[in-house]
Amino acid sequence: MDSVQIPLIQGSESELDKYLHLLEKKFGLLGFCQYTSPRATLSWLAFSVLAVALPLLSIEFSRCTSCQKLEIETFELEILISRAVVAAVSLLCVSRNLRKYGVRKVLFVDRCHGHMAQFRKQYVQKIRGVYCLLTSLFGVCFLLKAAREVTRIIYLHHDPWWLSVILFFASILSWSYTTLVFLAGCALFNLVGNLQVIHFENYGKILETDMDVQVYIEEHMNLTHDLSKISHRFRIFLLLEFLIVTASQFMTLLQTTENQSIINLINGGDFAVLSVVQLVGIVLCLSAAAKISHRAQSLGSIASRWHALVTCNSNDASGPGDNGGNSEFSHPVGSLTVNYSESDLESSDYTPLPTNVQLTHSTSSYHKRQAFVTYVQSNTGGFTIFGWLVDRMLINTIFFIELSLVFFVLGKTITITTR
Repeated sequence: MDSVQIPLIQGSESELDKYLHLLEKKFGLLGFCQYTSPRATLSWLAFSVLAVALPLLSIEFSRCTSCQKLEIETFELEILISRAVVAAVSLLCVSRNLRKYGVRKVLFVDRCHGHMAQFRKQYVQKIRGVYCLLTSLFGVCFLLKAAREVTRIIYLHHDPWWLSVILFFASILSWSYTTLVFLAGCALFNLVGNLQVIHFENYGKILETDMDVQVYIEEHMNLTHDLSKISHRFRIFLLLEFLIVTASQFMTLLQTTENQSIINLINGGDFAVLSVVQLVGIVLCLSAAAKISHRAQSLGSIASRWHALVTCNSNDASGPGDNGGNSEFSHPVGSLTVNYSESDLESSDYTPLPTNVQLTHSTSSYHKRQAFVTYVQSNTGGFTIFGWLVDRMLINTIFFIELSLVFFVLGKTITITTR
């Protein structure tokens, strides 16, 4: 048996190494892997050319003197600034983490992690999933951008068509680079969250094993310690991206509602593309942060359920004069059923009920379990931004604040006169 299992572990390890190397290589092509000073210089030089200089040249050569009412140049400059700033924040924050910790430690799949061999296959699946997610999201946004640019060229074509074609490809190249840099940073954070969720979902299975309570506490301490590391490494990234995207969206709202000239696909189409890309990135980040927080919060209910089931079954198994020992139970731990609807299973962090717990009916064991439950409920943890826990409650609060600001802007820019 041992001779069969070792090659499987080595094979899965080599597969994980292959995917991590491929992930690092793709991020390196976008300029995130700034491990040395020359690579960092080359990365920021490429960013300056592709994200700033190239679109500025495209705007300059595509000026339209016969369509000043559309204010195309003014809109495009504001869109360029918003697009370049969010990409710069993503490049700066993610490259700093990769340079300081490396890919394995950023994703918490380094060889020193005690559960790497156990979860190696799930790591590979999550990495594959983020590839598919990033490709599909970028593909949809690319089609929107390409449709807008084709429409713009047809409307604002120059006498030499080759110049219009060059401007089209230059615009697409610049947009693709900045969009990929921004979405790749958001997708990396989403991947970190999904990989961490694996450990939280496995915590309920650990409770099924017959271990000392101290082992459960140590494992919980490891999980919360990893969460604090993730919060510390990505809090600036998430906060800056959220603030910049919020400012960009309100700039878009002001430009499209306050402007008295014509707003159509030619001059305002990029506003729609920019909004879609930025909102997709923020949703990726906030969903991952909220998922981590709620997995951490669910451990309190999981530990409480485990403690209740163990205590009830130990009482059923022991007679009036029984002070300890193992015996056959008429009501095994797994026989206590809980009914969940599909929506409950999607919204709650459900963990199967323990089925293989060997119980100890001593008073000290009960007090140890009770202390463990109290500890878990008092130290739920979660992804935090300078002390603010990112969960559904905070996201709902942000939504209503943003909605109030939107109505405030609309009240200042859109007026309805009645006689």
